[in-house]
Amino acid sequence: MDPDIARRVDRVLASTPLIDGHNDLPWAIRERFAGNPAGADLRSDTSTLPPPPGEPPLMTDIPRLRAGRVGGQFWSVWIPVTIQGPEAVQTTLEQMDLVKQLARQYPADLEMAYTAADIRRIHKAGRVASLIGVEGGHQINDSLAILRQMYDAGARYLTLTHSRNTAWADSATDAPANHGLTAFGREVVREMNRMGMIVDLSHVSRNTMLAALEVSAAPVIFSHSSARALVDHPRDVDDEVLRLVARNRGLVMVTFATAYVSDARRRWDADRVAEQARYDSPPFGGLYIGQPERASAALAAWEKEHPKPAVTLAQVADHLDHVRKVAGVDCVGIGSDFDGVPDAPVGLEGVDRYPVLLTELMRRGWTDGEVAKLAGGNVLRVMAEVEAIGARLARTTRASTATIAQLDGSGSHAN
Repeated sequence: MDPDIARRVDRVLASTPLIDGHNDLPWAIRERFAGNPAGADLRSDTSTLPPPPGEPPLMTDIPRLRAGRVGGQFWSVWIPVTIQGPEAVQTTLEQMDLVKQLARQYPADLEMAYTAADIRRIHKAGRVASLIGVEGGHQINDSLAILRQMYDAGARYLTLTHSRNTAWADSATDAPANHGLTAFGREVVREMNRMGMIVDLSHVSRNTMLAALEVSAAPVIFSHSSARALVDHPRDVDDEVLRLVARNRGLVMVTFATAYVSDARRRWDADRVAEQARYDSPPFGGLYIGQPERASAALAAWEKEHPKPAVTLAQVADHLDHVRKVAGVDCVGIGSDFDGVPDAPVGLEGVDRYPVLLTELMRRGWTDGEVAKLAGGNVLRVMAEVEAIGARLARTTRASTATIAQLDGSGSHAN
């Protein structure tokens, strides 16, 4: 590493908190340690803990957060889209409680944050500001009252959908049903604006992106998405939408998820899924249906003949360059998706690797001021603007009592 660039990175991160938009450690703890935050000692290297079969080692712990100079982290309180209704609300609240337990368990290193000012204060105190993001509109059970309660409990963004449509918003990875946002979906966005809660458009369909950008009076974010001009995946953001994000003063936080970073990897993943179905596709087909050992051996042979394409830190930097070029340096950030992905790009294997990414950007010609905006300055600006707009709207607008039945009828397009 160039020592001059290393010193520049140090100076930037000493004054600007590096804020990651998306980390799935809370669900990993729920899955691997039955939701017990004491199940893994985050003060030690968690990458050495034996992972469950087929799962990667953990990518997050306190020593690596420190090495990565992380100043703020949005912890995702994702739950599967198969969990619906009141159970979804309960599971989300349990995950929010888990995040708060982590902060209580490691008070010298983590502290809950709810505002941009909190992040700055906590960073100056030498701790990691811990924020909560709800990753899926299904988690509010079609209720604005529940949305408000989640905000009051500490959630600072809501991702409008996850991998499947809700009754009021379409997902990027589901068949279109609402063609964007329904009337109730638009009311969700307006109520989030009124509260000062960030609208997150990662995972939503292009039509949902356009509708939310039209309705929102406040900047929106993509908490973990990349550039569709480089990888034609619907989870990524195309250039027209990037330009609308710039007009909105919003933020695209580039993800490290390999299928959204590398087109070769996206195609390999699709080929592998197809090959897996060819061998074992219950209940009616597959060459080796009912013969799991033969199906597994055949897939392993295919993988040996078709090596998984490597995805690199440089490719992530390419996405950051592209978002900066199209939307502007004020609208780009980082949203890794650590501990929510099966693997990470070479060079970005864990939360200790952010300085290496910033070094690559400086090597490409990014100035210290531009890197500071990317690292956390843009997040702080967006949060402050969302908070200010929320404070203004709260003085002039009452909380919405609208229901999905009133605005959309039966909500027939639910999951």
